[in-house]
Amino acid sequence: MARASTRQRVHRAVLELAGEVGFGGLTMEAIAARAGAGKQTLYRSWTNPGAILFDALLDRDRGDAGDALVPDTGDLRADLVALASGIVAELSDPASDRLLRAATAQVLTDPDLNLELLHRLLEPQMRAIGERWRIADVDAPDELAELLVGPIFHRWLLRTRAFDDAWLGRHVDRVLAAATR
Repeated sequence: MARASTRQRVHRAVLELAGEVGFGGLTMEAIAARAGAGKQTLYRSWTNPGAILFDALLDRDRGDAGDALVPDTGDLRADLVALASGIVAELSDPASDRLLRAATAQVLTDPDLNLELLHRLLEPQMRAIGERWRIADVDAPDELAELLVGPIFHRWLLRTRAFDDAWLGRHVDRVLAAATR
């Protein structure tokens, strides 16, 4: 794996380039040049530009310790609203929407990236959300974690409806109601 400083430069370069040229315009040569790194340095850690972009996007969603970012203020509803709002904000950001959709398509067609997404983001995030539910002593905390994020990703991926604060609050309330049945 690339040194931390090189990795940060490569991540910054791929995110900048992807914003300028889109996912389809990314090349290892352009990323290496922008990052001030050799192509071989990139190939030692990543197989293709999509893998670099995916790695950069995943790192954006992690804390400094590499943990999934899930609020824990002691107020479960507020934490869930904050978490859902953060997910929606990232998905709805016009600057990253195209990149996230391209990365999603890549994940669906690349089994290795799919496993990386599961291991590096989804499983830790679902565990962290599930842990918030366990603290609240509810049944099926892992299923409730999926119930929280599933409709958000459905709305985003299929563009069925716009997000707003009122919907987010109602959604969290419905999930909380399901947890107490």
